[in-house]
Amino acid sequence: MHTHHRSYMKKDTLIVEGLAGKKSLNGEVRINGAKNAALKVMAASVLFDGPMKLMNAPHTEDTNRVAELITILGGSVVIDKKEITIDASSIDSTDLDPDLARSMRSSVLLTGPMLGRYGKVKFPVPGGCVIGARPIDLFISAYEKLGAEVKLESSKGGDQYAITAKKLKGAEIFFNLQTVTGTETIMMAAVLAEGKTVLRNCAMEPEITSLAEFLNSCGAKIHGAGTTTITIGGLGSGGLLKAKHAYETIPDRVETGSFLLLGVLCADNLKITHCNPEHIEVLISHLRESGANIIVTKDTIELRDNAKLKNSSLKPFNIRTHEYPGFSTDLQAPMTVFLTQVGADEINPNSGARGESIVFETIYEGRFKYVSNLEKLGAQLTVMNPREILVKGGASLKAPEPGEELEAYDIRAGFATIMAALVAKGTSVIKNAYFIDRGYENIEGRLAALGADVRRVHADEQPEIVI
Repeated sequence: MHTHHRSYMKKDTLIVEGLAGKKSLNGEVRINGAKNAALKVMAASVLFDGPMKLMNAPHTEDTNRVAELITILGGSVVIDKKEITIDASSIDSTDLDPDLARSMRSSVLLTGPMLGRYGKVKFPVPGGCVIGARPIDLFISAYEKLGAEVKLESSKGGDQYAITAKKLKGAEIFFNLQTVTGTETIMMAAVLAEGKTVLRNCAMEPEITSLAEFLNSCGAKIHGAGTTTITIGGLGSGGLLKAKHAYETIPDRVETGSFLLLGVLCADNLKITHCNPEHIEVLISHLRESGANIIVTKDTIELRDNAKLKNSSLKPFNIRTHEYPGFSTDLQAPMTVFLTQVGADEINPNSGARGESIVFETIYEGRFKYVSNLEKLGAQLTVMNPREILVKGGASLKAPEPGEELEAYDIRAGFATIMAALVAKGTSVIKNAYFIDRGYENIEGRLAALGADVRRVHADEQPEIVI
């Protein structure tokens, strides 16, 4: 079964009944496989001779879209519950579908494997979430170092890159910025290059290590993934990988962190299962220092009797996003919501300020659009510059006036807006649920299972909202 891209989902709306500050959610939430691990392995299918399979894959709009990109190229994709089987050997085109690729920045992942296997690829200047500039130049310069020729072509539908290489040759590449997608994409291209490639200043995210370990188990020669220097022994363009076993998708650390932040604010007893707490160590450490009581095992995180802990007794703190293992930029928006609720009279140990926190975004500029949602709900924040927010704790949140809607601007900001609406008093309406669906599977069903009242209104239904 292959799910096709549904443009009308962009217009779906979520109706959230606020808990008015009560910490009444209870139950278990099972963490899905990481979208950001599954997307990379789906792209890596191009490196394989014959079919390969992913287990524990999440059902998100992003995985559907990569499936669709591969299908349009001529590959075969079968999605069966949490299993995805891909056979790229029938691919007969090397041009990524411009509309699909432009709508999702991670489509660039396919360019490395395509170039490695077929010696050419065409793709549009990327798009995706509304979060500032993500430099494509890193990829272009790396491909040129591997011996490819890059041309920028203009067409009616927008500019496209046409990249060709008779064969890729191993090279030494230094990334001026640590880049997760860049590290993975160039690492995959180098698998089928001739000779040795050394990548320096690599990102160290667990998804990179997971991808490299799987590729190695299928015949690749990658050393050092999870450190800042990765060495790849190229197999040559004929040295395709053979899938000896299925890829088991690692737990989604951003989803884990999102539900933990939501839980500390809104839950009494919450158990987060099928997760890897080591991957969000920095978040757990900050929350414990703030006053939360978090019980951790190898694959669960638990809050017990958390309703006894008043949010007003939580301490404020400063947070700075950083590449892994630092604090993830993808948890920056949910963390900002958390900091609006800490004690107004508690002292910030980082600054000595009473009830005030500073959020410093080092990875992307333009990732604060969601602040307007929090202000509509009554949060007290000041965007000091494109990378810093001053947050005042102790805000009493209240749903906006009827007719005034909130908006999901990107995947994580969408979750943060749900969080804030749940903390608030009254009924909130969140537009563009599609962005949330790109990263969180069945968000309303999973929150409902914990006792939240979150409903979806499909674009083709006339919502009846009683406030």
